[in-house]
Amino acid sequence: MEYINESDFRRLDLNLLLVFHALLHERSVTRAAQRLFIGQPALSGALKRLRAALGDELFVRTSHGMTPTPRALELARVIEPLLLSLQQALHAQPAFDPATAKRVFRIGLSDALEVALMPQLMQRLSEQAPGVRLIARAADRTNAPGMLDAAEIELAVGVFIECAAWHRQRALFGWHFVCVYNAALVKTRGKRITLQEYLHHPHLLTSFSADLSGLVDDLLGEQGHARQVVFSSRNFATSPFIVRQMPAITTVPTFAAATWRDALGLAVSPLPFETPSYEVSLLWAAAHDGDPGLKWLVSLMAEVFGGKPVN
Repeated sequence: MEYINESDFRRLDLNLLLVFHALLHERSVTRAAQRLFIGQPALSGALKRLRAALGDELFVRTSHGMTPTPRALELARVIEPLLLSLQQALHAQPAFDPATAKRVFRIGLSDALEVALMPQLMQRLSEQAPGVRLIARAADRTNAPGMLDAAEIELAVGVFIECAAWHRQRALFGWHFVCVYNAALVKTRGKRITLQEYLHHPHLLTSFSADLSGLVDDLLGEQGHARQVVFSSRNFATSPFIVRQMPAITTVPTFAAATWRDALGLAVSPLPFETPSYEVSLLWAAAHDGDPGLKWLVSLMAEVFGGKPVN
């Protein structure tokens, strides 16, 4: 990109280029003023400023009207295409053809959502937009809005309770907590784990604050119960491999549990107590509403995952 020296434009109001264009075509101060919907004195004043800025008379009154000087004709060869290109750019509708697009999107989401959603999304991209590439960055509701504002990501996926006025949000699917375990190691009387069985075994916790207690422990405490958490991590990826090896239980969102059940053969059971339900949604900056590529990606993800709870 060539360097533009802004100081070169300080003496020139770019609106004066429209005056130049009108005079070039009308060769009359009166008709140029009418063309621009301004008074003749205003156009004469604009011509005076244009002459001073460019150091040339530009248009000289002759028997044939306002005749352009050689300098004006030289400038016209540059200014006319410039105005035409600017007009076309202002009125052109940006396009995005997924079949031919070469684009990189940066998406912020948790590792659990990454494992649950990205395989299917990447399959769709390989079919519909082979030139589109994705970069997944670790994000959650605490840092994703700031990452959007800092342009570190174009799109966030997660649970966002509040949406700022300068952000846009689109719901995908709902989820709730379930528990996951190895049925060969954690023996239950039925397909649904009981509260006694749930409290009897050690637990693995995924905590964004890397603590040994969370929402589930608060809910159990309200009922006078407590569980024994023996491992805590910010990441979801470790827990399924631990529960495959030891008689432990982990409580996770339904979309994570479904992935582990299908891939690792783990058992999934509803919790023996009530927990809230949540909604996964997409979040992006309102400033990108005019980005056809991002709009297409949002629509694609809504088509693939919208309204279909992963359980």
